[in-house]
Amino acid sequence: MDRDTDRYRTLTRRTLVLGGIKLGLLSTLVGRLYYLQVVQSQKYTMLAEENRISLRLVAPSRGPIVDRFGVPLAVNQQNYRVVAVAERTRNLHETLDKISQIVPLTDADRRRVMREAQRKRRFVPVTVRENLNWDQVSTIELNTPDLPGVSIEVGEIRHYPFTEATAHILGYVGAVSEAELQKGDPVLSLPGFRTGKNGIEKYHEKALRGTAGTSQLEVNAVGRVIRELSRDEGQPGREVQLTLDVGLQQFMQNRLGQEKSAAGVVMDVNTGGIYALCSHPSYDPNQFTMGINAELWEDLLSNPTTPLTNKAVAGQYAPGSTFKMIVALAALESGLVSNRHTAYCPGHMDLGDHRFHCWKKGGHGTVDMVGGLRHSCDVFFYDLARRIGIDRISEMAHRFGMGEKLGLDLPHERPGLIPSIDWKKAALGTSWQQGETLIASIGQGYVLSTPLQLAVMTARIANGGFAVKPHLTKQIRQGPVEQTVWPSIGVRKENLDLVVRGMNEVVNAPNGTAFKARIPDGGMEMAGKTGTAQVRRITMAERNTGVRKNEDLPWRERDHALFVAFAPVHAPRYACSIIVEHGGGGSAVAAPIARDILIECQKRDPGRAAVAEAPPPRGRDGGGRDSGG
Repeated sequence: MDRDTDRYRTLTRRTLVLGGIKLGLLSTLVGRLYYLQVVQSQKYTMLAEENRISLRLVAPSRGPIVDRFGVPLAVNQQNYRVVAVAERTRNLHETLDKISQIVPLTDADRRRVMREAQRKRRFVPVTVRENLNWDQVSTIELNTPDLPGVSIEVGEIRHYPFTEATAHILGYVGAVSEAELQKGDPVLSLPGFRTGKNGIEKYHEKALRGTAGTSQLEVNAVGRVIRELSRDEGQPGREVQLTLDVGLQQFMQNRLGQEKSAAGVVMDVNTGGIYALCSHPSYDPNQFTMGINAELWEDLLSNPTTPLTNKAVAGQYAPGSTFKMIVALAALESGLVSNRHTAYCPGHMDLGDHRFHCWKKGGHGTVDMVGGLRHSCDVFFYDLARRIGIDRISEMAHRFGMGEKLGLDLPHERPGLIPSIDWKKAALGTSWQQGETLIASIGQGYVLSTPLQLAVMTARIANGGFAVKPHLTKQIRQGPVEQTVWPSIGVRKENLDLVVRGMNEVVNAPNGTAFKARIPDGGMEMAGKTGTAQVRRITMAERNTGVRKNEDLPWRERDHALFVAFAPVHAPRYACSIIVEHGGGGSAVAAPIARDILIECQKRDPGRAAVAEAPPPRGRDGGGRDSGG
């Protein structure tokens, strides 16, 4: 009896212990279920929803670029591309073979497609080929029963309708680089997304890119899309309006195209707006957008005329005699030289044991400030430079926008170089020599400038000494407009007027160095200055036996031809600078180009006066020659 009682008690205790354990486990389970379903219900509801809904980015439409009149310069076009879904094809290699019978595929295209197909899930579309024409699209659509897993998608591609004429200004778009991806913007990771790589496309990338939209897609457990639930297209990029006149831009590019290598700028002397900025030779930016091939890329890189370089802003050249206005103003503003100063030119100037030659072997005789500019007399400017020194010349050059970046809204602008005593000591560790001052006075030696800087220098002379700065952006939609009011650079009006008179006689006086390139139409006359910059040293032996003509030299050894001008003389509006690499004389080569461009500028200006009331002033002497500078 006692034994049965003990057994019963033991069994009862064990039952209670097991029951307690079960009750504890059940309580834990109930508590966990309560925690998950009640306390954490919102969290897990969201997770479940996210497992069902896939939120994907939608690439924004890139903003257009237009000229000052609203003419489209960079637009978006439909881009038809053929895609393939690996899981829907019986054999991807065979499918590519069939596609290649309609759309040409290179071995590189095939390798890329197979590589992407292996990296991605089999139900994700892989781009086989972009930029299909309508015949290719329609043929693929007709053959879809024989091409399982193949379809046509429509996207956007950037197009530049004016091709080479605007390439150096607009730049181009290209595939996103690894460095750009690391910036963290998720829109950059979208397949086929393009960003600005050069020019305005790069400078205004943020405004042009826009804001990505979103697409809510219902997907199954493995991520396959079932349907689209909602879509937000986001904000397209903003329209960028330039100061450019694309008609003038085309005219200028064609005119420069008559030379082997050249560059030029036309800008408004009052606002700083650039009407045309050209570098020849150029390239077709559409080739970069669509994917440039290796052979063409190599040709562009190896071309000695550097078509990929925007020579108007990144080409640095000795300005030659176009720099003489700066020397004249530095002398007049210094107070060391009066406006009646004269110098005698026998064809050379001796300094120590070195002889500095004038371009005219027999010399110009006695010349004053206006005559020195009209004849481009080197000795006259040697004399000025020796009196005032390099630092005064350097300071004046900087006032006129030389030797420093001007802040143009384009990448890759170069600063040029305006030397000074301190600069040479810091850069080369040697002292400045007076002979180097003489060489700098005619725009040679260490002096370097860009065509853009020469245009700005000319504009500041023509507008009465206001520090106008060049710009290409007129307005970004819903943004501020271009600046039109500028501070003075602090040069006295009477000194500027004297230099302007000299520039006028360079072109319009019968003995001016650019008289043959004058504009004969009343009211459209231009004032300017010729320049010829040596790229090789002329030896004394050659001077004694006769300097070889440019046409007898290899192209690379010929002088650069330069010309700066503004028009019309009576009411300046347009400033122009031209450089023809290894073109020879500025008066014979560059001046006629500037003349043609400034005539076109004024013809395109509906507000200009038809005829001036009086003819421009003429020179006091006769019998000049079209040479010098």
